[in-house]
Amino acid sequence: MMEILGYICSILIGLSLGMVGSGGSILTVPVLVYLMSVPPSLATTSSLFIVGATSLAGGIRAYSKKKIDFRAVTEFGIPSIFSIFITRHFLLPALPDTLFQLGKVPISKDLFLMVLFALLMLAASVTMIRNKPAGDAGTPEKQAGEHRVFPLMLLGLVIGMITGLLGAGGGFLIIPALVLLLKLPMRIAVGTSLLIIAINSLFGFLFSLKQFDYNWLLLISFTVLAIGGLFIGSRLAEKIPGPRLKTGFGWFILIMGIYIIIRELIL
Repeated sequence: MMEILGYICSILIGLSLGMVGSGGSILTVPVLVYLMSVPPSLATTSSLFIVGATSLAGGIRAYSKKKIDFRAVTEFGIPSIFSIFITRHFLLPALPDTLFQLGKVPISKDLFLMVLFALLMLAASVTMIRNKPAGDAGTPEKQAGEHRVFPLMLLGLVIGMITGLLGAGGGFLIIPALVLLLKLPMRIAVGTSLLIIAINSLFGFLFSLKQFDYNWLLLISFTVLAIGGLFIGSRLAEKIPGPRLKTGFGWFILIMGIYIIIRELIL
């Protein structure tokens, strides 16, 4: 029963990416851990494949509709790939299985990652719930010369670390950066975000390919269902106002983040 629910949730992962260009990894890791019984460390890496392949499908669709800003992809993607490599090859393997003692309670790496992921979910939910309608203010004509390279590259480094450590694509941070720093229209920001998430996630997965034994049937099944959800979500996004989607998804992420904290720290 739990596995069936997990596969249903994989469609929701794609729906999230298709509708708002983010949130896929926020859903994927908890689904793999709690519904499919995948260890957290393996779940964060498996999430990179599922979200990366699904986002790539969305990025290709956005490219066919000319809704990608490739300059933003380059300025964001290169620092992210560098940061992911450092995190996956040096930082994550350096973390011991037991990080520290909290009183007499040992804090394991898996517990730390899940709680950190939950805190990331809470931050994401607040960002989405408080999101103000960006509309389509900002046109291709306005975009020229408005790229702020340094802040975008710095954010790329941060997103890369998040992706490498937690298996999160960071779309909830990428989209506001694209809209606020580059003045991109929301629909172009979503398409650009999907391609950046795809690059980050797939490189993160490749950097970790030899570190785990993967259940490829699970990965491919999840990915296929998520891609189906993405195309459905993309169609729905054309009919439902973006701010309403973001707010509703933000409340859902908030509830899930609270649930993970309660489950890991209290139950």
